[in-house]
Amino acid sequence: MRDQTSAPAAVPRRPPQPPGTAPRAGSRPGPHPAEPDPAGPDPDAQPPAGTAPAPPATRPLGERRPWPRSFADRLTTPMPGLRAYARLAREGAFRPGPDGLRGIPDLPCAPAPLPVLAPGTSCVTWAGHASWVVRTGGLTVLTDPVWSRRILATPARMTPVGVPWEDLPPIDAVVISHNHYDHLDAPTLRRLPRHTPLFVPAGLGRWCRRRGFTRVTELDWWEAAELDGVRFDFVPAHHWSKRTLLDTCRSLWGGWILTDTRSPAPRKLYFAGDTGYGHWFAEIGRRHPGIDLALLPIGAYAPRWWLRDVHADPEEAVRACTDVGARRMAPMHWGTFVLSAEPVTEPLERVRAAWDRAGLAREDLWDLPIGASRCW
Repeated sequence: MRDQTSAPAAVPRRPPQPPGTAPRAGSRPGPHPAEPDPAGPDPDAQPPAGTAPAPPATRPLGERRPWPRSFADRLTTPMPGLRAYARLAREGAFRPGPDGLRGIPDLPCAPAPLPVLAPGTSCVTWAGHASWVVRTGGLTVLTDPVWSRRILATPARMTPVGVPWEDLPPIDAVVISHNHYDHLDAPTLRRLPRHTPLFVPAGLGRWCRRRGFTRVTELDWWEAAELDGVRFDFVPAHHWSKRTLLDTCRSLWGGWILTDTRSPAPRKLYFAGDTGYGHWFAEIGRRHPGIDLALLPIGAYAPRWWLRDVHADPEEAVRACTDVGARRMAPMHWGTFVLSAEPVTEPLERVRAAWDRAGLAREDLWDLPIGASRCW
């Protein structure tokens, strides 16, 4: 969906907590420490303060499950009302002015061949916007692949795709964060073999199966599945979903944590998808400690009153990186499509300044040009 409509109302409400985040009221007390528990471990038992909970068991690949008709109860803030839309129309702040667009020739774009990986190495290549080529655990995974020149109701790309489609290695899996058009691109997915494994949010499987994909795994927040030694954990985000006039919040939204489980020191990557700033980042960091790299959105944030609840700005992205405890951050979701009113080069300038003010090591900010790679 166009990012101009990706806005919440101004009055926040306390978000509901997914199952497993707090003890159930009235749950039975545990047995005496010296006695075995004949009923087994309490599923609602919480780990000691400061420790990460045990990771959930993985779900079967391709499992078909019933889902609720709506996920609107997962919204961090309510959807915008008529007053918000009227104000946006009155202000007309949909795109940068002429001064803000002058930076398009300066947007960093440096396509290069994918590097050869040494055994046990992981690598990311930024194809533009939220599209990455992630190589880890022997798999090549695409995140929110958009190779189209334009998306619905949005000007054409400001920069070319960083990796030509014909230069991609065989794709082992795809992860989708949510169903907005700048993250779920049907023309790009049509280029893939229909047996390609897709990992998608709850409620989005039907859309994928209607297009012929036969290996679709839908997950709820805090659930996981595993493919050939790489674990895919679906985690919350402060966002929403909509693709047509009639499907608001009919599917879920979130981010993904990819873990190479076979490595002696498991490599862990967090792909945030599209999100505002909020409490979920600290919880993600608590449940998934040891993240090596966080791919975080820094663009499409102006006007702030309209987009703050669903799109992090550069300073919030740096805070999110520290909240999840990631060692490194790679900015994304900027420099590709004109989706909002900030000057096109401003996100990069602001994220570099925020990183410096936070006292973080410059080499851990992977502010890559489109088409560039970094391995670890």
